[in-house]
Amino acid sequence: MRIFITTITFLLAFAVHANAIDIKQVETQKGIKALLVEDYTLPIIALSISFKGGSTQDEKGKEGTLRLMRALMDEGAGDLDSTAYQAKAEEIGLEFGFSASRDSFSGGGRLLRSEREEAFNLIKLAINQPRFDEDAIERMRDAIRTNIIRGKKNPSSVARKALREALFPDHPYQRSASGSEQSIDAITRDDIIAMNKKILSRGTLTVGVVGAISEAELKIALDDIFGNLPAEPAIDEITEVTPKLGEDISIAMPVPNASVSIVYPAIKRDSPDFFAAHMMNHILGGGTFSSRLYTEVREKRGLAYGVSSGLATFDNTAYFVAGTSTRAENRDETIKIIKDEINRIATKGATDEELEKAKLYVSGSYAIANLDTSGKIASVLVALQDQNLGIDYIEKRQKYIADVTLEDVNRMAKQFFSAKPTVVVVGPEVTQ
Repeated sequence: MRIFITTITFLLAFAVHANAIDIKQVETQKGIKALLVEDYTLPIIALSISFKGGSTQDEKGKEGTLRLMRALMDEGAGDLDSTAYQAKAEEIGLEFGFSASRDSFSGGGRLLRSEREEAFNLIKLAINQPRFDEDAIERMRDAIRTNIIRGKKNPSSVARKALREALFPDHPYQRSASGSEQSIDAITRDDIIAMNKKILSRGTLTVGVVGAISEAELKIALDDIFGNLPAEPAIDEITEVTPKLGEDISIAMPVPNASVSIVYPAIKRDSPDFFAAHMMNHILGGGTFSSRLYTEVREKRGLAYGVSSGLATFDNTAYFVAGTSTRAENRDETIKIIKDEINRIATKGATDEELEKAKLYVSGSYAIANLDTSGKIASVLVALQDQNLGIDYIEKRQKYIADVTLEDVNRMAKQFFSAKPTVVVVGPEVTQ
């Protein structure tokens, strides 16, 4: 108990300190907006950026276009080919990479203050003048194709594919972000250039910066890096979609373990009930070592190494998923226990004690997980803007959690788990 109390005390102390972060709103002459936290403790600047438009923007039949474009963004730009670009980045200590999700295209990393002019110039080149050289395209295409082939032998990858296809038929969320062997081979250099022009614009750009840079310096840098991008993107509108539920899907694979996913409806991040749902999930399966699912499946019966649940939230949909991997002979028992626990929280609800423990942990762990490095803080600053959480979200988050009642938590459980779930099982001789 002493260790537990000491840990929680430390987490809360850290959170209080983190909540005092001084966030400045910055707007440049060209209308680029950013959130900035000045910090001269170290001579380092962390930069995080995001554009609307993720893998849902891939053309049908050419899935993986954004994935391929993302891999090529630092494979040469301007007059620098791939080798020269990466050698220059290493020389000046620039660490900056790109990533993509279903709904966004992002970049992030850090640079030395003393090398900021050259570092910002390299980022500018990558954003405005990516080369997309044919040799780099083929090299990245081969790497992605290899991952696609490897994924066909991975039960988790197979389960994710089956889940997408079951939940979102005939919707862009159904498509694979990496594509297929056929689609990745169909992508041309012109497709990659078109995707680049489609997504990168000032209109959906959000920026978070933390470190040794002033407001005035940042304004100049942002206009220089992003000022010549189009004012608005050309991205396709993605429609709202409700996950299709109620299916039992079994896929046989010659592997020792069965991968299990059980999916229910949920709510999006902008719902006023989000924190109630978040607390409910923590109690059921989101709290790794303290949740009901972990206790029943791992601790009491040893049926799986790990079991968890979570809220999957996107711009245009959301769902709740509980999952695990277990030996084939334990599959049916494990699924039954997970469903029983879900039914128990839906019908009997959580307890006051469970809710208080969840609040204590979720409140205290946020700073450790999200605010302990400049890079993570920069990412949070972008998320505040992308999710319209407000500049005071970090400060208000504690109150949002504290305001959740047991009635709210139990209402979410009943709302989510009244539906018949979709169950996807991948493993040896799978039958339902």
